[in-house]
Amino acid sequence: MDIIIKGARENNLKGTVSEVVSCTDSITGQYLGGSMRAPKRKKASGNGKILSIKGANTNNLKDLNLEIPLGKFVTITGVSGAGKSSLVFGEISNAATAYFNKDNSNHQEHISGFEALDSVITIDQSPIGRSSRSNAATYTDIFTGFRNLFAEIAVKQKSNLQARHFSYNVHGGRCEKCQGSGKIPISMNFLPDVEVTCPVCRGKRYQKPVLAIKYKDHTIADVLDLSIDEAVILFEKEKELYRKLTILQDVGLGYLGLGQSASTLSGGEAQRLKLAKELSKQSSNKTLYLFDEPTSGLHPYDANRLINVFDSLVLKGNSIIMIEHNSEVILASDWVIDLGPEGGKHGGEIIAQGTPEEIAQIKESATGEILSKKL
Repeated sequence: MDIIIKGARENNLKGTVSEVVSCTDSITGQYLGGSMRAPKRKKASGNGKILSIKGANTNNLKDLNLEIPLGKFVTITGVSGAGKSSLVFGEISNAATAYFNKDNSNHQEHISGFEALDSVITIDQSPIGRSSRSNAATYTDIFTGFRNLFAEIAVKQKSNLQARHFSYNVHGGRCEKCQGSGKIPISMNFLPDVEVTCPVCRGKRYQKPVLAIKYKDHTIADVLDLSIDEAVILFEKEKELYRKLTILQDVGLGYLGLGQSASTLSGGEAQRLKLAKELSKQSSNKTLYLFDEPTSGLHPYDANRLINVFDSLVLKGNSIIMIEHNSEVILASDWVIDLGPEGGKHGGEIIAQGTPEEIAQIKESATGEILSKKL
């Protein structure tokens, strides 16, 4: 089998697995060869509190009784169809919503322990928005910071422009020909509509007076064309903007364009964007985060960066329950609950639970077999 690695130095790297492994310039090769591994984290001891579940029977779950430790990084594992989503989202997430909304009509009394938490945040892979106007900058509210910054510059230059003029969603500063989208849709009758660059603003979204205001020679339109990695460098002196941008980097989204439409994001990207938005807020540190395979589609290097993010959340006193298949992430977790033994009607049972090292010793666990080879 041949491998092609995009973006390796000046040329793309390609060759057999052994050739890629022997290339010191290839991060992929270092992971394949085992010289680079997931970060070693000190396992959390927890806070002594538990989430107690009795008789969980959503979908194929077979009246499960279990206790999930809080203040820890917990992974829910198992083959496809084993019942992981039913447990995390069908049981825990639904019960949490009922509890914190004080919805007695839908309160699932077979789950207890929410009183030890201030909130439960579900971060799944559902789309963050259908509108083409939504993007990383607007969704995380970083765009408000950009608009305020450009408005301050406008004041210093004795311009009448205010923060609202730097929004491409409202009348005032946006190009009215394309209404701030930068593109004009053209009907093709029986074929799908096509979009062409707006002939008035030439894709810049804004009117000329707005584009005359610049930060380090960048207009607000130029900023939206930057990747997050590029924006971190440009705004390194702007404390709050820099903080929020580096959070996006930490969750492995540095390559993402600030103005890239949210409708083009993958499920994994949308989930990490939701995580970044939550991390940018000031939490009480008594939050339970529920994740659905957040490392899906990630290179091992980026998955390892996420492990560091999860570790920082737990160190602050938060709890994590995560559906995961990545063996490195499972090994890095504090506690594992393995479901199975198979999928569908042959799943829904607890095969094993304990530390990753304990799971690796259980022969009946398919996850344990994988972990034992890693260990």
